[in-house]
Amino acid sequence: MDTFFKRMASPTGDLTLIATDNGLRAVLWDYGDGEKSSIERGIEKPDHPLLLETEKQLNEYFARKRKTFSLPLDFIGSDFQKQVWAALLIIPFGETRSYGDIARQIGNPESVRAVGGAANKNPIPIIAPCHRMVGASGKLVGFGGGLENKALLLELEAPYRQTTIFD
Repeated sequence: MDTFFKRMASPTGDLTLIATDNGLRAVLWDYGDGEKSSIERGIEKPDHPLLLETEKQLNEYFARKRKTFSLPLDFIGSDFQKQVWAALLIIPFGETRSYGDIARQIGNPESVRAVGGAANKNPIPIIAPCHRMVGASGKLVGFGGGLENKALLLELEAPYRQTTIFD
């Protein structure tokens, strides 16, 4: 299966968008995403329809004109990781969940650390909103894109958030 990529600028830094014909496979920060940086980028194709649509929707999100994404996703990972990433997709815009909340949601309340590990390996951040995950105390913890970017993304959603995590 062919893989395609394009780059885009964003308020969180330059992003590389990666897709197959089945869906979006990754959104990576260009300064390195650890293990996620090994995701095959394939052929640079800035006019690929899905990559153009992803860029459009991300730009709308950054401009506070979009609260949800409607893109086909092509997650590659273990069954457990995919279960966690699916749970991320239903965290409402402007809300946060703890790692424990997600562990309970997927029916495995003892898997808090494993949930954190899966969230850290989320290849499609922002769209699968791992930035909406916080520590049990409600504070910002861990984020592959850096805590500054996590805070920025949550601030974009702040007018809609029910509780604050910046205290």
